[in-house]
Parts: sequence; structure tokens; C-alpha cells
Amino acid sequence: MACCFDGGVVMGADSRVSTGTYIANRVSDKVAALHDSIFMCRSGSAADTQAISDYVRYYLAAHTTEVGRAPTVKTAATLARRIAYENKDQLLAGIIVGGGDAVQGGSGYVVPLGG
Repeated sequence: MACCFDGGVVMGADSRVSTGTYIANRVSDKVAALHDSIFMCRSGSAADTQAISDYVRYYLAAHTTEVGRAPTVKTAATLARRIAYENKDQLLAGIIVGGGDAVQGGSGYVVPLGG
């Protein structure tokens, strides 16, 4: 879940990972840092969402080096959406990307299943 307000974004998630009705892990971190002030709430297949966050983190680091400034939240959300959409037949991932940047301030974007 993410809530935007004038000062930024508040993001939160539960910590349980389940396999059907069985709780596989009670203490899992479902909010992943993508950059200094950009975060991702992960939902769906843990392996799929971790892979997407790893790719987005890698591309944002390269983008920061190339452009010479911090990426925007919209850039991170667009990267996550494109990865999810281009692999929609193989991935099961619902994502919320949120954070703050110099352009838009606090913002949040939802990437539904299938991008």
C-alpha cells in the first residue's frame, strides 16, 4: 500500500509469504529500495518481483551514471512496467513504485499484473 501526501509518500506491506494456504515465511521484506529515495512494494511471485526489482535497480544505477542526476520515480515506474509487460506471459507480479524526486516531489505508480 502507498499513500501520497504533500511531503512525500508512505509505503507499507505485510511481511508474510504464502504458498497456497501454507505460510512459507513470516518475516519477509516486501518493500525494496530501488534508489536513494525510490522504493518498490512487491506483490505476487517473490522470485519474479525480486528479479524485476534487481533489474530496475541496475538500470537506474546506469541511468544515473549516464545522465548525471538522480532518476525520477516515473522513470523507475516506467522501467518496472516495461519489464513486467514485455514478460507478462512468464511473470506474476503486481508492483507499486513510490518515492520522491526533484521533479514531481512525492509520487506513486501502480504496475498491475501483466504491466
